Amino acid sequence: MLIIRSAVFYVGYLLSGFIASIIACLFGPFLNLNKRLRLFSLWPKFANWFLALVCNIKVEIEGVENMPETPCVIVSNHQGQWEAFSMQYLFHPLCTLLKRELLFIPLWGWAMSLLKPIAINRGKPREALLQALSEGEKRLENGLYVLFFPEGTRVSPGKVKSYSRSSFELAMRAGVPVLPISHNSGDCWPAHKFIKYPGTIHLKIGKPHSVVNAKESSKEIEEWTRNSLREV
Repeated sequence: MLIIRSAVFYVGYLLSGFIASIIACLFGPFLNLNKRLRLFSLWPKFANWFLALVCNIKVEIEGVENMPETPCVIVSNHQGQWEAFSMQYLFHPLCTLLKRELLFIPLWGWAMSLLKPIAINRGKPREALLQALSEGEKRLENGLYVLFFPEGTRVSPGKVKSYSRSSFELAMRAGVPVLPISHNSGDCWPAHKFIKYPGTIHLKIGKPHSVVNAKESSKEIEEWTRNSLREV
C-alpha cells in the first residue's frame, strides 16, 4: 500500500512540477521578483497538500512568532527533498543557496533561475564562499530572507552534521540575525528513497540569533538543532 501511495504521489508531484515550470517560464519573465516568488510558491504549497492527501504526511510548525519581519539568514538542517522546496512558501520572500547544476535542468531549472538564487560551483569551494557572501549581502539588502543548509549535504534522520560557518559569516557581515530551523522530514520522506511514510513533519522555528563570532554561533545553533530533534 505504501508503494502505491508513493507512486501516486510521485506521478502528481512530477506532473504538477512540469506544468508549474512551464507556467513559470511563460509568465515569470514579465513579473517582478516578488510576484515571481508568490507565483512559484503555489507549486510547493500544492505539493505539500497532495503529500498529505495521498501519503498522509502532515506538517506542524512551531515558533511562527519568532519569524522576524526584516531580512535574516535562515539556517536549517537538511534531511531530504522536502525542505528544499517547502521553504519556498513557508518563508517569503526567499532566496536559496543551491548547486548551479540544478539550473541546467530543462524547464524546472530555467524557472528556478528566474527566482535569482545564489547558484554556486561546489567544485570551487573558495569561490563559492566568496560568491555566497557577496550575493547573499545583496539579497538581504533587497529585503529577502536567505536560506542556507549549513550541513552541506543530506543527513540521515535524527543525525546532525557539523555546521559550516559561511551562513553565520554572512549574517555577521550584513548585521542581520540568524533564524534557526529544525525539522524531521527524513522520518517521512527519506533522502534517495521511493517510499513515503505516513506521519508528521515537525518544523521548529527558533528565536533569532545575533552573531558576534561565526564559529561559536555555528556550534551553538548546531547544538540547538540536535536538541530540537531529540524532542520530536
